[in-house]
Amino acid sequence: MMVPRTNLEKQLTKIRDKQYTSHDWKSQVALLFDQETRKTEKIVEKLTTVSSSSENNFDFEVLETSKIYHLDQIKKICIDYRLRFLDTKFFKGKIPYEAVTIIKDLEKTHKTSLNGFKIVAPSKLFKLENADDPLLFAPIGNDYFYLIHKWGKDLHPLRKFFMWFFKSFENLLFLTFLVSVLCTFMVPDGLFSKQQSTSTTIMVFLFVFKSIAAVVLFYGFALGKNFNTAIWNSKYFNA
Repeated sequence: MMVPRTNLEKQLTKIRDKQYTSHDWKSQVALLFDQETRKTEKIVEKLTTVSSSSENNFDFEVLETSKIYHLDQIKKICIDYRLRFLDTKFFKGKIPYEAVTIIKDLEKTHKTSLNGFKIVAPSKLFKLENADDPLLFAPIGNDYFYLIHKWGKDLHPLRKFFMWFFKSFENLLFLTFLVSVLCTFMVPDGLFSKQQSTSTTIMVFLFVFKSIAAVVLFYGFALGKNFNTAIWNSKYFNA
């Protein structure tokens, strides 16, 4: 006599049916999904509104210390790479569902409701008011922030180098000087005088330098541009 094989699906169904009737089980599943939907909607709402909260009640015993950062450290990275650190309300990119799931897991683990979310990202990813690699943070308190999620592409490896020139007025002046020197050497000999001399080269350099500086100043004031140190936490386009 052959012993019938065990049907795992039927065995699993028997275990479930001992705990719930078909109607109760359907109601239980519907209730669970409804609760999860409401949690998701609440988190999305908090991500799209400004919160005055500057701290959250995290359980420090279960926090990953490698994801805790001080405001000064965030400020430095923003200045070095010309990024902004603003409330998620101003973020015009799409926050992935994975980030929402992580927030729900954190709220469950820490038995709290998280608020005051902020994002580090390039200016173009924010809806800035007129006056490529987002990092989502939640405040812990005392100017410390907890990194919740990172998504998108990494920044270009040369971004820090290029953005160094926009950190301050002195750096921009140095860039203007370098470009002026390069342009001066590109001017053909004899263009301004029959015989090229040191004094002629200096005169050409000063002329080129003033011209480039004028263009830089006009561009900066016309478009309301500012230096990295001034815009890293500003919500204004022309800060």
